[in-house]
Amino acid sequence: MSNDLKAPGFKSSDLIAGMQSNFSQLTDVEKQDKIKKTNGIFELQVTNSSKETVTWTIDMKKTGIVYKGQAKPKADVTLILSDDTLCDLASGKLNGQKAFMTGKLKTKGNIMLATKLDGLISGTKSKL
Repeated sequence: MSNDLKAPGFKSSDLIAGMQSNFSQLTDVEKQDKIKKTNGIFELQVTNSSKETVTWTIDMKKTGIVYKGQAKPKADVTLILSDDTLCDLASGKLNGQKAFMTGKLKTKGNIMLATKLDGLISGTKSKL
């Protein structure tokens, strides 16, 4: 499953695969708790240095999974950022608020939900 998430030329694809791996190791109770706390579908539109874009969806509303492609149903929040910015967010070099304020992160939809992304990627930080 996680290999389907990888995108050649994207450093952040390891992060995304790691996130799905983390979610898949949660018990049903832990997963339901995370879904209940987050209650949103995130669509990440990530562009690398070659100007290629890949879209990943993190469903923390119903299924608790990560997949490549656009959100179905529609995402509650879409985050548009570079591969480097996503890696910096995951490693803790940058926080979401600063990324947003400096224009490195753009959002469409529920901006308050975007603040919960830090909590989702924090479990994957140690993997980078």
